Amino acid sequence: MCMTEVINKFTSDAQPTEAETAVWNQVSAVLEEAHGILAELQSYNGAGQEIREAIQNPNDLQLQEKAWNAVCPLVAKLKRFYEFSLRLENALRSLLEALTSPPYAPMQHLEREQALAKQFAEILHFTLSFDELKMTNPAIQNDFSYYRRTISRNRLNNQQLEAENEVNNEMANRMSLFYAEATPMLKTLSNATTKFVSENKTLPIEDTTDCLSTMACVCRVMLETPEYRCRFTNTDTMLFCMRVMVGVIILYDHVHPVGAFAKTSKIDMKGCIKVLKEQPSNSVEGLLNALSSETVNCVSNAPPTRLICMPAIWRESPPCSVFVPKLLPRGRLRWREIQRAKVQPQCSRPAVTTPISVSRGNPRQPAANWPQRTQATTIENIQPCT
Repeated sequence: MCMTEVINKFTSDAQPTEAETAVWNQVSAVLEEAHGILAELQSYNGAGQEIREAIQNPNDLQLQEKAWNAVCPLVAKLKRFYEFSLRLENALRSLLEALTSPPYAPMQHLEREQALAKQFAEILHFTLSFDELKMTNPAIQNDFSYYRRTISRNRLNNQQLEAENEVNNEMANRMSLFYAEATPMLKTLSNATTKFVSENKTLPIEDTTDCLSTMACVCRVMLETPEYRCRFTNTDTMLFCMRVMVGVIILYDHVHPVGAFAKTSKIDMKGCIKVLKEQPSNSVEGLLNALSSETVNCVSNAPPTRLICMPAIWRESPPCSVFVPKLLPRGRLRWREIQRAKVQPQCSRPAVTTPISVSRGNPRQPAANWPQRTQATTIENIQPCT
């Protein structure tokens, strides 16, 4: 089946076949609730004013009660968001099972299960939309932090409030880990995809990665080809395609052994980045940030020969605040720049010879795959201060 036919079906309102009906109905029920979740999150204003007044007047019981009554309904709403992420995770796993099951190839699955592929895309669109709203709303974590502090204080005073019955300590811990992520929904789907691959050992990993790379290719071709782009009736459709493309790239990067940014990747990352950079910056800034921060191989401990040139992201918005090595046109890291990342001595102390990793996490974590100097530190190696 040619790419044109896949795109034509992908952009149309595909109806489920009899074989797809069971999975389609399950996912459809989740997606129907997704619109309400986005609307609630968009209208989430928080209880910042009440919390500030309660903190500034700790002895005023009336203000304490007012803040608590304002926060409890919001925490209940946050609990619904978290529980919905678990349902979304189950829906994603069902779609992955349907779209990667043998004996069909990924392109054949896209031809046969168009309705399920469209639902997969809608899940990714919702996920990135949710995370964009969450990242721009600090009231979510502020409200939940105040709720947990109040619960802890009451527990020390041997007091228990009625709201604790709805969000107990165990649930609060899980919710805290969920909202601590910059992109909680995307993190949930990434973990679900990784878990799906690890649990289905009889299923070749290529079936999953090829399905994701094919969807990324379809979205990229739709965005960069004027013949297909002219069919978009509004900007929301273009944003839908861009979010789906970024979403499948991130999932691919999590499950593929060398990631989406390797030379051997089946995703044309340079083409995808070029498509994104051609759009207005205010509409793609969050997507570029997601690519640079939520992928595990964008800046990793991988040997230099495995990485491809990604200056479009790194030159304008570095993924981390530590040193980012420059890239040559062919994708090779400039080794002198890596050597400069080592900590230099300020006086007569020997230089620290362990390279600084530019991976996410601890900025001084040793890069396991990079060669390290084995020269012994002796008195002859120590240079006097100038």
